[in-house]
Amino acid sequence: MSEPPELRHSSGARGAAFLTVGGIAAAFGVASCCALPILLATAGLGAGWLGGIASAASPYRTLLLSLSALFLIGGAILLWRQQRVAMTCGPDGVCTAPAIRAILLIGLLVGATLLYLGYAYV
Repeated sequence: MSEPPELRHSSGARGAAFLTVGGIAAAFGVASCCALPILLATAGLGAGWLGGIASAASPYRTLLLSLSALFLIGGAILLWRQQRVAMTCGPDGVCTAPAIRAILLIGLLVGATLLYLGYAYV
């Protein structure tokens, strides 16, 4: 049995949001040891609070890099699918709002940047 369109589209947005937030969280854990303290110190902000996160995340660096990459790729795929559906969505269809898609895109870009910095600075 097929789901109604409004449930199908909203679950796609929730899935993309979940994957995006998961990717950002994993990338934050990876970047907390080296990249974020350097960037925050350059901006004149304190980075002492990252020490606890960095020490807890450092044994799981490879796992966090892999999870972050998988989550961000999955979020990007779901966002791309939502964009394709939005182009064909008629006036009676239910689509993910453009503002939500824009927020998800920004989140994916932030996560990808953190992932790159975490990988490059270690």
